[in-house]
Amino acid sequence: MHTVQGAHFDWSTVLAAGGSLSLFADKQLVELRIPSGKPGKDGSVAIQQLAANTAHDENTLTIVTLPRLDAATKKGAWFTALEAHGATIQIDPIERAALPQWIAQRLARQNQRVASGEDGQRTLQFFADRVEGNLLAAHQEIQKLGLLQPEGELSFEVVEQAVLNVARYDVFKLSEAILSGNLTRAMRMLDGLQAEGTAEVLALDAGRRHSQPAARQNVQASGQPLPMVLRSLRIWGTKEKLFERVVPRLTPNAAVRLLHSAHVVDGIVKGLPADGWPRDSWQALRKLTMDMVAALQGPPARR
Repeated sequence: MHTVQGAHFDWSTVLAAGGSLSLFADKQLVELRIPSGKPGKDGSVAIQQLAANTAHDENTLTIVTLPRLDAATKKGAWFTALEAHGATIQIDPIERAALPQWIAQRLARQNQRVASGEDGQRTLQFFADRVEGNLLAAHQEIQKLGLLQPEGELSFEVVEQAVLNVARYDVFKLSEAILSGNLTRAMRMLDGLQAEGTAEVLALDAGRRHSQPAARQNVQASGQPLPMVLRSLRIWGTKEKLFERVVPRLTPNAAVRLLHSAHVVDGIVKGLPADGWPRDSWQALRKLTMDMVAALQGPPARR
């Protein structure tokens, strides 16, 4: 498996993998993951070559995993090459906000349900926290409840004891948790990403690439309406709505301070300590996250 991380990824290793069969197998699987959905100029050339090579190689199956792509990216040469020489399957994720209802619907299929009112919502939220980002495991945990428990109402205690913590966190969802002001979820995601061995730089880049301070700075510098600035930054959909709510809450000073803090954390991730900041990069990321969430809790900033 190859995961594209940063602009200096060695694409030659991916191209070489396609032509190196094992001595003990006559077929092989090459998996390429591009979490950002942006392979870059060198990656575009490499993917086009990879698509052309594997199209005539019956012994190699190549799987390219991508996040949800916008219309412009799908028109790029590298993506059209993948479509021309292979098959594309779009699997839209169940967003975190919709996950409790999805779980309730799946439970209903096996004639099970949670309590009505706040108690039931608490149970569904707990369930969602345990399986976020891992829909296959969520399905399996629901099926397990169907085997272990009779039809009817499931109490919180039953769900708490039965459902394992199988959550898998998408680093690019971290910015949504921050923009939503959900500090508990953001911290849980950081803990999960660290436990899964995610590189700190990926967590930092995900938050910085969609950072509300950057949008605030662009609004000030350009004088354009916020929706136009967001589109120029390629921010739309769920994140666009979140930005429209939180960006006006940032004062110019807060935006500058948070951008500076992000640069400090970038240095810590690269091994450069800073006064007043934890030396551990994950702890520094947690501090930056707390600062960002706190900056979004106040009333709209005066212009």
